[in-house]
Amino acid sequence: MPRRPGAHELVDQVVDEASFVSWDEPISRDGLDEGYRQALDAAAARAGTDESVITGRARIEGHDVALVVGEFAFLGGSIGRAAAGRIVAAVRRATAERLPLVAATASGGTRMQEGTPAFVTMVDISAAVVAHKAAGLPYLVYLRHPTTGGVFASWGSLGHMTIAEPGALVGFLGPVVYETLHGEPFPAGVQVSENLVANGIIDAAVPTEELAPVAARALRLLSTRSTPAPDVVAPVEAAPPAGVALGGYASHPEPSDEEIARVWASVTTTRRADRPGVRELLRHAADDVIPLNGTGHGESDQGVMLALASFGGRPCVLAGQDRRYQVEQSMGPAALREARRGMAMADQLGLPLVTVIDTPGADLSRHAEEGALAGEIARSLADMTTLGVPSVSVLLGQGTGGGALALLPARRVIAAEHGWLSPLPPEGASAIVYKDTEHAALLATRQRVGSAQMLADGVVDVVVPERPAAHEDPEGFAAAVGAEIARQVQLQLDEG
Repeated sequence: MPRRPGAHELVDQVVDEASFVSWDEPISRDGLDEGYRQALDAAAARAGTDESVITGRARIEGHDVALVVGEFAFLGGSIGRAAAGRIVAAVRRATAERLPLVAATASGGTRMQEGTPAFVTMVDISAAVVAHKAAGLPYLVYLRHPTTGGVFASWGSLGHMTIAEPGALVGFLGPVVYETLHGEPFPAGVQVSENLVANGIIDAAVPTEELAPVAARALRLLSTRSTPAPDVVAPVEAAPPAGVALGGYASHPEPSDEEIARVWASVTTTRRADRPGVRELLRHAADDVIPLNGTGHGESDQGVMLALASFGGRPCVLAGQDRRYQVEQSMGPAALREARRGMAMADQLGLPLVTVIDTPGADLSRHAEEGALAGEIARSLADMTTLGVPSVSVLLGQGTGGGALALLPARRVIAAEHGWLSPLPPEGASAIVYKDTEHAALLATRQRVGSAQMLADGVVDVVVPERPAAHEDPEGFAAAVGAEIARQVQLQLDEG
C-alpha cells in the first residue's frame, strides 16, 4: 500500500497555497497521570501535531472552507475529549461564519484510554454537524486510510457527499479487534473503499491528488452563498456541549480493587441469560402496548422491538433493543432503520420517544458492513439529536459500542444500576490497550463504563437502583424503571 500523507501534508497538497489558518488553541494536559501524559507527548513527537485532529480555515481552488483533518500517527487518530472539543468548536465556528465544512478522517475511533466519556462525544460532534447541515451549509467527507469505529459510525457518515482514498480500510470495527474477539480474520475485501462504492455506501474513491478539483466542483454545485466570507472574522465562543472538554483532557484517580469488582459485577450481571429486558419492561410496567413490525420498507430485524406504549398514562413510541433475539443473531442495520421509523413517527405525531438500550453489540459481518451499519448508527444519532418531542433513553443492561450509542442521545438518560456503556466489549478494549483480554475488568473501570461513574460524569441523568438485582425481582425492577420513564416524560412536558 502506498504511503499516505499525514494531516499537515494533506492540507499542503489540497488547499490553495498559504491559505490555511489554524483555529487550534493549545491543549492543557494538567491533571493527567504520568503514563498517559508520556504517551501523548510521544504521540505528538511522532505525528508532528498536538492532538489527533487539526482544524482551521483555508481555500480550495478559491472556495473558502473550514477543515477538520485527522492525524492517524497520533495514537491511531483516536478521538478523546480534547480532540472532540476541538472538532465541535471548529464545526460551530464554521456554522457561525457560514463556511462549507470539509472533514478528512483518519482514525481508529474512540480513544480507549479515555473510555465512555470520550465515546459519548461522538454524539456531540454529530449534533454539531447536523446543525451545520441544517443551516444550509455543505458538508464534505473524505475517508482516509484507515477510518473505522466511532468516527465512521458518526460524523464520518453524515456528509452530503462522501468519498474515500482508493484502497482505504473503511469499516465499522477494526480488523484487529474483530480477530481478537472472534478468533478469525474479517472477510477480505469488505472493508475497502471500492467495495463501499460498489454497495452504494459512499460516492466515489478519489486519489489525494484529485481531491482539490473534485471538492471544488462539489462546493460550486452545493454552495448557495453568493457573497464571499470576510477575510477576518472574530472567533466564535463555543460553549462545551455535554461530555466535551474543549480545553483539555479528563483525569480520574486510579480505581480501587473494590470499584473494579463492582463495575465488573455489573458487566457480568447484565450478561446473565435470565436478566429481564424490554419485553419484561413492557409486560410489567406499561399500561398498554401495541407492537409494530419492520421498517415499512420491506425489512425487519428482531434485534429491535418497536411499539406504541403507555407508561403512567402517558402514550409514547418505544424503540427497544431486545436481548432475547440478540443471542444468536446480532443486531443489524435493519434494526436501526426500524428504530428510526419510530423516531420519525414520534416526531410526526408529537409523542414522546422512549429508547431502550440492551445490546452486546451490533452485527459484525459482511452483511452488516455492506448494509451500511455505520451509516445507520450515524443517522440514528442525527435523528435523535434533532427530535422536537420529549425523549427518554433507558440503559437497561449491556451497552456495547455504536449499536448502543445510536439510541442514547435522548433529552434525559436513565440507567439501571447494573447498566453500562462502553465503546467496545471490555475484552475488545483490553485487546487494543494491553494486547490481551485479561485486563478487561481493570480497563472497563478506568473507562468509566459503570452507571455510578456515568452519573458522576453527566452521561446519565438518573440511576434506578437494583436492590435486589433485576433477575431476582423482574416485576419490581420493571415497575421502578417504568415509573422513572413516566416521571422523566412528565418533567419534560411540564418544562414545555
